[in-house]
Amino acid sequence: MTAIEQTEVRARGTRLPRRARRNQLLGAAQEVFVAQGYHAAAMDDIAERAGVSKPVLYQHFPGKLDLYLALLDRHCDALLQAVRTALASTSENKLRVAATMDAYFAYVEDEGGAFRLVFESDLTNEPAVRERVDRVSMECAEAISQVIAEDTGLSKDESMLLAVGLGGVSQVVARYWLSSESTVPRETAVQLLTSLAWRGIAGFPLHGNEAAER
Repeated sequence: MTAIEQTEVRARGTRLPRRARRNQLLGAAQEVFVAQGYHAAAMDDIAERAGVSKPVLYQHFPGKLDLYLALLDRHCDALLQAVRTALASTSENKLRVAATMDAYFAYVEDEGGAFRLVFESDLTNEPAVRERVDRVSMECAEAISQVIAEDTGLSKDESMLLAVGLGGVSQVVARYWLSSESTVPRETAVQLLTSLAWRGIAGFPLHGNEAAER
């Protein structure tokens, strides 16, 4: 349910439980932050979008930065979970690469535009924001590197370098694909990027029976 739909429910006299109200306020804040950026957004705008008074908004979030950080936490967690789910979706490495890259494409294609808060924030000079953005990038890379290290003869540090590269390429290309309004379908874009990455990764030795299957 969007923030506007939740506002309509409120207008019909239904009082939202605290958690539902918090989710409603986060939904309204996401719409405002994505559309205007952090600096241009005002708590007045967010309260109006949510259909509540400013005191109600401040009951849940003491300030604009607190609200922004709550959104960042939510959407950083969503990206990390998507990457972990993709990695666990198959034991075949080429398909695993494709699934992981598709997770980034799906993340940036989400109609809510939350990826802009993570990858295109206008508040990266704020330490709390920078820490969260850096952390999710590293945690995604660590999840990828664990699989690389387990399946190849590469060291932990070598696997991490490859993982950072894969994650970085995935999110940069996915963002370009979206912003350029490319005529290339998402599935085709993921296949192209997977082929590019797999040509390099396939050159590394594998442990166990997978070497014979490649």
